[in-house]
Amino acid sequence: MDRNTLPILLISLTVLLFIPTTTFAEIRTTRIQSDARSLILFERFGFGNGGHVSVSLSEILISSPRPSPPDPDLLGFFLLSDEELLQAQSDSQNPNSDPTSDDCVLHSPYIQPLFTFRELSRGGVPDSFNKTFSVGARDEYRLYFAHCVPGVSVTMVVHTEMYNLDRSSGGPRDYLSIGETQLPLLFSLFAVAYTAILAVWIYFCFSNRLSIHRIHLVMGSLVLIKALYLVCAAEDKHYIKVTGTPHGWDVLFYLFQFLKGVLLFTVIVLIGTGWSFLRPFLQEREKKVLMVVIPLQVIDNIAAIVIGENGPFIKDFVTWKQVFLLIDVVCCCAVIFPVVWSIRSLRETSKTDGKAARNLAKLTLFRKFYIVVVGYLYFTRIVVYALREISSYKYRWVSVAAEEIAGVAFYAFLFYMFRPEEKNEYFVLDDEEEEAAQAALREEEFEL
Repeated sequence: MDRNTLPILLISLTVLLFIPTTTFAEIRTTRIQSDARSLILFERFGFGNGGHVSVSLSEILISSPRPSPPDPDLLGFFLLSDEELLQAQSDSQNPNSDPTSDDCVLHSPYIQPLFTFRELSRGGVPDSFNKTFSVGARDEYRLYFAHCVPGVSVTMVVHTEMYNLDRSSGGPRDYLSIGETQLPLLFSLFAVAYTAILAVWIYFCFSNRLSIHRIHLVMGSLVLIKALYLVCAAEDKHYIKVTGTPHGWDVLFYLFQFLKGVLLFTVIVLIGTGWSFLRPFLQEREKKVLMVVIPLQVIDNIAAIVIGENGPFIKDFVTWKQVFLLIDVVCCCAVIFPVVWSIRSLRETSKTDGKAARNLAKLTLFRKFYIVVVGYLYFTRIVVYALREISSYKYRWVSVAAEEIAGVAFYAFLFYMFRPEEKNEYFVLDDEEEEAAQAALREEEFEL
């Protein structure tokens, strides 16, 4: 076997380690068809006390370019923790490492081997296998299939189950990772929070019916979709926790996830352009922003569904993750432009229309909106990701809680600043305010 094989495998493992992943914890049946990859990642799971992993194989077919069958000891499944992976990579780069050591990852001292194909051979021909293994150490592990035979391709159906048991009480299986078993309750609490925001919003709308604009109805739809999304997320995680499968809730989960993303970016663009508040139409360039953002959100959610439903075993998993991240960044950048255009337009208008107080109020409001939007997008895309990566696997729920807390704060600010009322910051005007605003605008222009 080529001595470069093990370093390549370790690099592949490290790439998969640092790609942000969705939880693939439910019971899953995967069909591998003529796959020649030497390393396939199936699952990632945080085990506590009483952790177990069950692997069932069927319809196994091994194709080799050589006339003799490959050594079954060179094909198998194993578990690997993140810490052990980093240690293995460090040792592989050590110039003092043993040059005569076995390069097959299945024989590495850092992995927790489950079984090789020798254990499932019948008369030298692989047939099927079904076995449950106890995971001794509490840690987050990834389940891999590997082979160390060049040119070999494998066809098989792999059924995996990962779960935790409470050893002290002998309780039911928990199919959620140890750091995410709190998610059903967490999503439920935030669903209640958004329902409360929706109730307050409806009250404001009914109390100020004469001041309602179309954007207020779109904003109400957004918070309704967000609440429904969290309800479906809570049910989805609950059924996965109890049974290992979402029982159809994933369909509604993906539907409301898509609607939530589209509506959020649409509301940011519409408010940023002043639609319905300042004017009843969108300019051509603003329409183009929406025509770019909405299709990108469709692609983004397709990528999310592919990742969530298929798991990391698919050949193009890394590509789909990159597409997902790239599109999300593009959408976040695109929705900022209408706000910047509005701020620039208000600065120009304030010099000519003689309504300094109104323009200053609008300009101040748009600046606040711009800062909050940028802060929210930065926090949920950068800070939450960093928090998820640096926190222990036992506290993975903390990053979810931080993201939802930021969401509640953002929605509360958005709905408060742009609530329907007879007198709001768009339309305040009196003589004293006009004189003060003119002075403020002159001072601002001088500073610029």
